[in-house]
Amino acid sequence: MTREIVIKTEHLTKRFGDFIATNAISFEVYAGEIFGFLGANGAGKTTAMKMLCGLLTPSSGSASIAGFDIYKQSEKIKKSIGYMSQKFSLYEDLTTLENISFFGGIYGLSDAQIKSKSEKLIGQLGLQNEMKKLVGELPLGWKQKLAFSVAVLHDPKIVFLDEPTGGVDPVTRRQFWDLIYDAAARGITVFVTTHYMDEAEYCDRISMMVDGVMKELDTPQNLKSKYNTTSMDDVFFELARGAKRKAD
Repeated sequence: MTREIVIKTEHLTKRFGDFIATNAISFEVYAGEIFGFLGANGAGKTTAMKMLCGLLTPSSGSASIAGFDIYKQSEKIKKSIGYMSQKFSLYEDLTTLENISFFGGIYGLSDAQIKSKSEKLIGQLGLQNEMKKLVGELPLGWKQKLAFSVAVLHDPKIVFLDEPTGGVDPVTRRQFWDLIYDAAARGITVFVTTHYMDEAEYCDRISMMVDGVMKELDTPQNLKSKYNTTSMDDVFFELARGAKRKAD
């Protein structure tokens, strides 16, 4: 059975003057896949993600995101994806319910859809007693889970997550990944960057970026077999130890 391709890049490159941040990367990501995009600081992950989200124009190469051309249809790309940054992405001076309603409006949902999805989301996250609290008053773990749920509120084809579990405890990280699995089961493609190598194990496939180049792309199990190890930490170290860049 042919799988639907929702992200396709060919020799995608971004230059800043003489500096090549992302160097001719080519890969495909499928509908409903959890795709890990890994690399040390300076590997080019953030630059690549900004291009894929339609926030940064490539210097060369081609890409289609959710069926839209990265050069000509960046606004349509933005409406077809969800995004959660490594820094908290909701408004802390609005309540939980106000944040959900605000972003639902931005995503173009009707009042009826916002009401229905708000009730469902608050119930799923167990935030009934917190829905009128300012988001700034919530614990970090709840903030992160709420931010992810809002990012997929409009059922996008793809959600981009930039180090979404940074700073939260292991139990909350596991709960966060349960939300990711649920989104993938609904057909949403999850494109995630992380510094936690145990989280790489949760992905269907992972890529490894080093100094702007994609060095590896395979399942976690195949990569561990290739590098004769039982740990993704060891795979990462083997690939990243020769990296020359120190900041992304």
